[in-house]
Parts: sequence; structure tokens; C-alpha cells
Amino acid sequence: MEIATTMVILDALPNPVLLLDSQKTIVAANSAAKEFLGAEIEGRSLAIALRHPEILDAVNAVIADEQKRQISISLLASVWRSFDIQIASLTATNESTAVAILTMHDTTATRNADQMRADFVANVSHELRSPLSSLIGFIETLRGAARDDVDARDRFLRIMDNESKRMARLIDDLLSLSKVEASEHILPDETVDIFELLAEVRDTLSGRAAERHIDVNLPTLNGKYPVLGNRDELMEVFLNLIDNAVKYCPENTSISVDIERISRIPDRGGPGIMVSVADQGDGISAEHLPRLTERFYRVDKGRSRTMGGTGLGLAIVKHIVNRHRGRLAIDSIVGEGTIFRVYLPSEENTEATLPS
Repeated sequence: MEIATTMVILDALPNPVLLLDSQKTIVAANSAAKEFLGAEIEGRSLAIALRHPEILDAVNAVIADEQKRQISISLLASVWRSFDIQIASLTATNESTAVAILTMHDTTATRNADQMRADFVANVSHELRSPLSSLIGFIETLRGAARDDVDARDRFLRIMDNESKRMARLIDDLLSLSKVEASEHILPDETVDIFELLAEVRDTLSGRAAERHIDVNLPTLNGKYPVLGNRDELMEVFLNLIDNAVKYCPENTSISVDIERISRIPDRGGPGIMVSVADQGDGISAEHLPRLTERFYRVDKGRSRTMGGTGLGLAIVKHIVNRHRGRLAIDSIVGEGTIFRVYLPSEENTEATLPS
């Protein structure tokens, strides 16, 4: 097969592919390889394009006498990426001096997913172990030394009640997260009035806010603010965000909830409605912001657990917003407060896309 025809075929492949001669010079590279390694890599030594000893050793072995060699490596581009690399021997022809073909299969997403699953199991185990250990310890004490101690029994039962409720909340949130993830690819098709929903959320949390002398301010608006969505899921989003603000804001402060029509949702496209929830809390350091929506990630673990948090609330929010083809943005200034912005497609928006 002529080299030109070969390259047409290789350019159609999504994975980077290199053809190498006996001196490890890159004879040809497909479009994916040029995009990843640079547009001018043809004619250069492989040692310049891919400075990795395992790759060079595997290529040397194939050029010498092996038919095939496969390795798994990680390479640092803008971020660390994982690859399964396969090198196979070729027979040089009059049309090409290539004696080996190197194919790079990007396994970053798969490996990250595997790591996330492993971390998830470890985190769930850790989150459940602590309350279970407490319950077991208190039960043993109540059966023994504290059997007839009324004060100790009441104190232990109160703690056991709190720990069991904490486990119940964790299981509820895990089930909620699993349900949202399972249907994330399905776009909801109900019409929900966001202003009406936010008013209901404010009324639901009014008692808790009043206990801490916190005002939840919702603007006075005329007309409707319809979005395509699942009402129960959107209720969960804003209950989570506003309840978090109530929990973590200092007493005698206020929370501002605003609604705005926008012509285009950032990174998604099409018109939408933006809801912002701004508090006057302590703020969150910049290094924490990218990880806030990770499962079980907490800025202050002790405080979160004391407040009854499971570490899953913002992960649930993120997946619900994704399912609605929306966008979640978080801005914060330490000492001034935090703003959560939820962008949702308007009822007429057919442009919004599922996040990649």
C-alpha cells in the first residue's frame, strides 16, 4: 500500500500513530499525533518527540527483532495523561522506510474512572466506619459498665441517635447521587418556574434561617422564569445551596438569591436563566474551589460533620445541573463570602449540550 494511502487511513484514526524507520526517525505521523506531539514532528527523532526511556527501549526491541511490544505509561502534557502504547514491526518497502508503527491509546479517562471508583469505595467505607464504631462501642458500654447509669445511658443514646441519623443521611445522599448519575444522559422535559421554586425553597428554610438570624433575600419579580427541568431535582439543587449558606454563614447576616435572564449560557450555548446564591460567610480559599464538587470533599471536615454534612451535597448539585445541560460556577473571596451561580437553559433553548 502506498504511503499516501496509508496516511489517509491513519489520519482517520482517533489515536496518535507514528511510523518509524530503523534510526527511530519519525517517517510519518497522523493528525492525532501531530495535534498531541506537534505539527512539525515528521523527520525528527522519536527521542525528541517522546522523551520516555520505556518507549525508546520498546522501540529498540521491536526494531532489533521483536514483532510486537506493549507498555503502559503516563506522560505530562498540560496535565498527566495515561497511555497504552503498542509498537509493532513493519517491512520496509520502496514507498516507505518505516520499519515500526507506534500507536498511542489514551486511557486517562478509564484510569481516572477506576481510581474514582476505588476512592469512592474507600471514602464510603471511611464515612461509615466512624459512626458504626461509635454505635458498637456505646452498645457494649450500655450492656456493661453503664447498664444502670441513667445519665450515661441518656447521653449515649443521644449520641447513638445522632450517629444513626448521620448514616441514614449518607445512604440517602448516596442513593440520590446514584439515581441522578444513572439518568444524567436523559434531558428532563418538564416546565419549571424557577422563581416559584425558589420562593418555596426560601419558605422551607425560613425556620432554620430564623434560628440563626439570617435573612434569605429573594427579589420581587414579575412574570415567569420557565426552564426545562425536573422539579424535584432542581428543588434539591437550591435546597442544598441555600441550606449550605444558612449553615455556614455567621449569624445576623444575609443571603442574596438573584435571578437573571441571559442570552447565552457560558460553555453550553443558547439562552438561559442564571440563579445566584451569595452569602456573607468566611469565603473559601482558591485552591479548594476546583474540588468542591468532588464526592466527600470538605474544606473543613470537622465542621462539616458537626453540621451534619455528608460531603455529597455539591456532587449531587453538579450532576443534577449537568443533567439539565446547565453549568455550575463558584466564586469566593476569603473574608467576604461565596457566590454559587447555576445556569439553566430556558424553556426554548435547544442548543445547550451535555458537558464532556
